Amino acid sequence: MHRNAGFSLVEIMCAILVLGIALVGLTEGITTALSSAKDSELQTAAALVAAGQIETLRAEGYIVDGETEGECGEVLPLYRWKQSITSTSINGLHEVEVVVENSKSAQAVYELRTLLFDSPGDTTWSASGARKDSDRAGRKGGKRR
Repeated sequence: MHRNAGFSLVEIMCAILVLGIALVGLTEGITTALSSAKDSELQTAAALVAAGQIETLRAEGYIVDGETEGECGEVLPLYRWKQSITSTSINGLHEVEVVVENSKSAQAVYELRTLLFDSPGDTTWSASGARKDSDRAGRKGGKRR
């Protein structure tokens, strides 16, 4: 008896076809994962830029209504930001909107909205944490109470 050991040409070609399809799927999956990671990185950077603008407003200690815009500098040349501050119906409360855009396409990448309170008038705080409103007449040269 003569035995035919080994694989036929058809079997080898089918195995190569299955392996090729698997490699294409794996390559496509890795490409998609890397693209998603890059998009996530860009989204996170844009969120940090927007949050930084809000924190800058808080650190300045006063809020002025209006619109401003600027670049993110050499560190993040891909982005620019636009900031809009509007008063609300509550005295001292302002709505702040920061939009981070792609510098080249002007497409919005991230938008952050929040409300900030800026005390209307001259208010100071005592060491115990109690609020003391300054007398306006005292600031104009009159006696303070």
